[in-house]
Amino acid sequence: MQFIHTYHSPVGSLTLSSDGTSLTGLWFDGQKYFGSTLEQDTQEKPLPIFQQASHWLDCYFAGKHPEPNIPLAPVGSPFRQAVWELLLQIPYGRLTTYGAIAKQLQLQTGRSVSAQAVGGAVAHNPISILIPCHRVVGASGSLTGYAGGLEKKIHLLRLEGVPSDLLRIPKADPIR
Repeated sequence: MQFIHTYHSPVGSLTLSSDGTSLTGLWFDGQKYFGSTLEQDTQEKPLPIFQQASHWLDCYFAGKHPEPNIPLAPVGSPFRQAVWELLLQIPYGRLTTYGAIAKQLQLQTGRSVSAQAVGGAVAHNPISILIPCHRVVGASGSLTGYAGGLEKKIHLLRLEGVPSDLLRIPKADPIR
């Protein structure tokens, strides 16, 4: 059974999910791939993990830099898991590119990895904000797609102190 909880943030409602011990999902309501890893049978229940995640989010949205000490258990393929692990290594307020992540994976695995494949894994990240997919940009530094919407990505990056001149929205929205 999975459990869910609603958190009201400055960028809209978030739905959190848990297996009872770890956080398994965190989605902006209405985002692309919303609830993609949720089971059919879910139940709203106040759990310690939800209290812990809510406290972390309170600190984060207050402009603090909370330590990522919440147990996470995102569901996905081994490739997606590897990408999400690299997302967790992106420092608060810093940006990286899909291509840079692809190069890191290639170094780790010895296999060729495309930036587009990384983009697909980033897009399917089931734990937004805590697994910071919003810190990934296109090759030119442009803000490319974000499942929660580019306006939310910009809000999160500004909250983290990323300079506005680095937040460029391209005319086309390719993932590089």
